[in-house]
Amino acid sequence: MRISNSFSEGEIQVIDFILSTLLRGGTPNMAIRSKDFASLCRKVQAMKVRVQEIKDGKVPARRAPAQSSVGVIDAPEGAMDEAEGEADGEALEDVG
Repeated sequence: MRISNSFSEGEIQVIDFILSTLLRGGTPNMAIRSKDFASLCRKVQAMKVRVQEIKDGKVPARRAPAQSSVGVIDAPEGAMDEAEGEADGEALEDVG
């Protein structure tokens, strides 16, 4: 489930430092000295709350809109003929 993908460069460095340190068997104590550590912690806590709210049904999960905000574009002339032929099982091109 995707909650957020907006991490700053500094927050990504903190995450990378923590993960690489843990993989080497160390403790990530130095990460708390980073100025981005606090904002990273707040984001993680907010994401945990959001996931729990979705699981509990308090907030409905985001759904795709019924109609695009960009608008609807018709297919070019003749495109339907090609699509219908392909749907009937006729191959447009024999690739071998």
